[in-house]
Amino acid sequence: MLNPSPTVQRFMTRAPHTIGADETLADAHAVLRAHQIRHLPVVVESRLVGMITLHDLHLIETLPDVNPAEVKVSEAMVSNVFSVSPETPLADVVKAMAEHKYGSAVVLRDQQVLGIFTTVDVCRALGEVLQARTAA
Repeated sequence: MLNPSPTVQRFMTRAPHTIGADETLADAHAVLRAHQIRHLPVVVESRLVGMITLHDLHLIETLPDVNPAEVKVSEAMVSNVFSVSPETPLADVVKAMAEHKYGSAVVLRDQQVLGIFTTVDVCRALGEVLQARTAA
């Protein structure tokens, strides 16, 4: 019997850090730095509305007259976020991330953030799959 294909839920980072849309870029930077992460889902009333990344922050902060303590996350976030359900096959998520050069996928159920699957998680999943293959 064939093993079922693993889903993204198996390898996602559960309960990721998030930030509110009304928080400032300085607040987002502080969360990213404190937790040593690069992707921060943006939520309003616990529902996903966007994503802000460390790369976005660095780019925006180089613009003239941008004060990170005053600019809201909602003004800088990307609202078109790649998201998947927890049951999505891992292979489908990885393929889409590679094709579109996405740095992450937000794992949702009813617009509620359950997890995040980043390129670091991809590497962890690949390592586990390869290790299981060589052990067989």
